[in-house]
Amino acid sequence: MNIVCACPSCSAGIYQSHVEKSVSLTCPACERSITIPDNAIEFAAKDAQPQLTRCLICPSTELFVRKNFPQRLGVGIVVVGLAMSCVTWGYRDLFSTFAILFSTALLDVILFFVVPDCLTCYRCGSRYTGTDGMSEFGNFNLETHEKYRQQAAREQQSTRLS
Repeated sequence: MNIVCACPSCSAGIYQSHVEKSVSLTCPACERSITIPDNAIEFAAKDAQPQLTRCLICPSTELFVRKNFPQRLGVGIVVVGLAMSCVTWGYRDLFSTFAILFSTALLDVILFFVVPDCLTCYRCGSRYTGTDGMSEFGNFNLETHEKYRQQAAREQQSTRLS
């Protein structure tokens, strides 16, 4: 199993593979050691992939399944396709306009089937790949996301007042 997350102390990026064999994660920037909680990783069978029961960075048990693809890149592809089709539409080239729109949609469909899934923590945003049991967590839920977003905003506001 692999993890990509931000260090709780310095917000530097941490990437570590084979987390299930580790006892702790170490930040490459500030060298803080993050202990992996007991029973956070389970093994269904001897040769099976590890199964995550909770986030390894924060105490959250609420994770969701998403595509392991940068959202900004996906939006960028759509914006470039739209801009290019607008230019060809301005030149009244109907064939090129629709060719660009359909090829952008085709690229989106191909990426959907090619890019693997990952688990993401609602609270800290840590992403986990190479784990079984993703279907137990389900897809993104806006209500759960909003709960953690408001909790983070309240914590940030209370630290500013202190």
